[in-house]
Amino acid sequence: MSTKEFLKQAWYAAAWSDEVKHELLTRTIIKEPVLLYRREDGTPVAMGNVCPHRFAPLNRGKLLGDVVQCPYHGLRFNSIGQCVHIPHGDGTVSQKMAVPSYPVVERHKLIWVWMGNPADADPATIPDFSCHEDDELAFVGGMLEVDANYKLVVDNLMDLSHAATVHEGLLSMPGLYTSKLETIQRGTTVYANKWMPDGEIQPAHAMLWKDHVPGENCDQWAYMRWDAPAHLLLDVGVTKVGAPRAKGIFMYGTDVLTPKDEFTTYYFWGVTRNYDIDNEVANAQWREIIKMAFDGQDKPMIEAQQKVLGERDIEDMNPVMFSADTGSMRARRVLAGLIRDKGTPQPQIVPLRSHRHEVESSINPVLPAI
Repeated sequence: MSTKEFLKQAWYAAAWSDEVKHELLTRTIIKEPVLLYRREDGTPVAMGNVCPHRFAPLNRGKLLGDVVQCPYHGLRFNSIGQCVHIPHGDGTVSQKMAVPSYPVVERHKLIWVWMGNPADADPATIPDFSCHEDDELAFVGGMLEVDANYKLVVDNLMDLSHAATVHEGLLSMPGLYTSKLETIQRGTTVYANKWMPDGEIQPAHAMLWKDHVPGENCDQWAYMRWDAPAHLLLDVGVTKVGAPRAKGIFMYGTDVLTPKDEFTTYYFWGVTRNYDIDNEVANAQWREIIKMAFDGQDKPMIEAQQKVLGERDIEDMNPVMFSADTGSMRARRVLAGLIRDKGTPQPQIVPLRSHRHEVESSINPVLPAI
């Protein structure tokens, strides 16, 4: 699969909800420049960011009410991309004087933009990240840019075992090497799951779990869900050996990736947890953990890979694979099929707590229910 191929018939995260205000913001999504803003009634807008006259970037212009004024010649475009004013000559507006308008949905604290045929835009195909809005959980999130192809970032996230080496001393645990990886595909959704009972606690868990007794073994899990093109959710946590997971701590790790182009990726990260609700110290801890783990460890490794590969896709290099790669390779196969067939992802939309029970039962049928 070429690094230059993107899935068009899909929703992409363009921004966190709180990033989009009544002002002009631009993001490039699969090489298309997109302009984002909110109308005066708060509704989000996504439209092309390039004026069709002299190709000036509209985000350098002005937002006049709900209308965007081009910074070059003062042409004005409404919120569905139609030119409504030309301040030159007799002011006649050609129907060709328009910019693309993209379907946009605000859901789960994210602004989602549909990049394919507008008639096919179905909000039901947005993956489930409802944990962001669960009042019983705490949420913190942010965005990073990675100078690498988005599929390399997916490979990293679907490979749960890499944490034992790349994140040694922070997210590593012996069970990541030795525990069974179960790869499950349901429709176009792929899961990569590890259940690690009665083992040494992960350093980050030891720091965050107040009930942990030093030196005591525990049960830990890491279940990753992938939906095309690159929307991932990690369910990870720790509890006492044999105890219900509600007695321990867990968090959902959001990893929503949006390709800017072949070699740059927006990484929308989030952490949703069941402990220390409304605790800014815990929020700050997770921001620091993400900074250390991804910005300081994963990101340099992935960007170094990209430099080695250049414009080649990793599959063009005939890499030698082993069992830890089954999740990432399954995701690549599903994505390649969707791109080839110009298909639309059909995520498995089930309540997240139910998903956790269902998936873990296939790994360890005797795991106590929450």
